Amino acid sequence: MDIIADILLAAGALGAGFYCLVLSRRLKRFNDLEKGVGGAVAVLSAQVDDLNKSLQSAQQVSDGSSKALQQLTGRAESVAQRLELMMASMHDIPEAGTAAPAAEPAAEDEAMAAAYEADSKPAAADQEEAKPSGLMFVRHNRSQNRVA
Repeated sequence: MDIIADILLAAGALGAGFYCLVLSRRLKRFNDLEKGVGGAVAVLSAQVDDLNKSLQSAQQVSDGSSKALQQLTGRAESVAQRLELMMASMHDIPEAGTAAPAAEPAAEDEAMAAAYEADSKPAAADQEEAKPSGLMFVRHNRSQNRVA
């Protein structure tokens, strides 16, 4: 009976040793930096570092853009204030039509009629001379213009 118990005890110890050997190999493959989860963790860690760097640079760029936008907004507000001041000061200036003395309407009408007649005569002569003598538009055959 003692011999049977010793044989079963030795078999159990060998089984436990074999089980520990299999577990150690699996653990080595699991922590492998190239193929296992360790590699995936290393790659993800590198990606997180890259994302943090890009986030910091994006924050710096946005801060610079925000400062530039604030400066431009300040300049625009000051220009708007000056324009409002100029518009307010324009109300004090008399209008140009009321300040100038009015000319006689008959003299103005005669001058306008003479200028209109002088402008219309050369335009009519140019239209008669500018008539096209040949074809204005040429229709091309599309099948001849295609590139093979």
